[in-house]
Amino acid sequence: MKKYLTPFLGGIILTVLLAAPVKSQSAGLNLTLGFPSGEFKENVKRTGLGGNLEGLLWMPSTIPVGIGLNLGFYNYGSESRREPFSLTIPDVTVDVERSNNIVNFHLLFRMTTNNTKVKPYLDLLFGGAYIFTETKIYSKSSSEEVASSTNFDDWAWSYGIGGGLMYKLLNLPKEGSDGFNQLYLDFKVRYIWGSEAEYLKQGSVTVSGGKVYYNTIRSKTDLLTTHLGVIMCF
Repeated sequence: MKKYLTPFLGGIILTVLLAAPVKSQSAGLNLTLGFPSGEFKENVKRTGLGGNLEGLLWMPSTIPVGIGLNLGFYNYGSESRREPFSLTIPDVTVDVERSNNIVNFHLLFRMTTNNTKVKPYLDLLFGGAYIFTETKIYSKSSSEEVASSTNFDDWAWSYGIGGGLMYKLLNLPKEGSDGFNQLYLDFKVRYIWGSEAEYLKQGSVTVSGGKVYYNTIRSKTDLLTTHLGVIMCF
């Protein structure tokens, strides 16, 4: 059932966006740090490193209100080793890399001000996160991917709140128009409350005697995230 959650959530978000009246749009790209919090922090000590994409449609209203989609990716653990390609071909070695990752999808609501130079804003988020551990094999000589497999995955529902500040860097002329697109520097902080999920962390996978053993963990999946990037308003 969980494999149907992502397209179901995407369908809901697309329906909401298509039904909304639009005054303008914005798109943003951020570098992101994800700090495990609560029960999640008790099991995962490493700070997640990743990125964030967002797109917003702005409604025609006195107070600027936007609705859109936020997509984030975080790597919260990795490990690598060099192994023989197989038991029958021990004279060929490959690089084995395992990563623990989170991809989250959120419906994003944003309220900001009519300021032009500095724009503080408040965010509300509703959605979920796909948590997975993946192992890939790379050729030692060319670093090309040879094979990959998802070792374990799960889904967690999530919601969050955040705040940020946009600082205008410059105006960019619109093609075929007398108006301008605005480029902003963007900084924000969010707290995401995640439901319980099962997942692996660094060291949770053991390979012994040709068999693989998984030491799964179950807990809530709260994250505190910080973001730095740019936003284009057009």
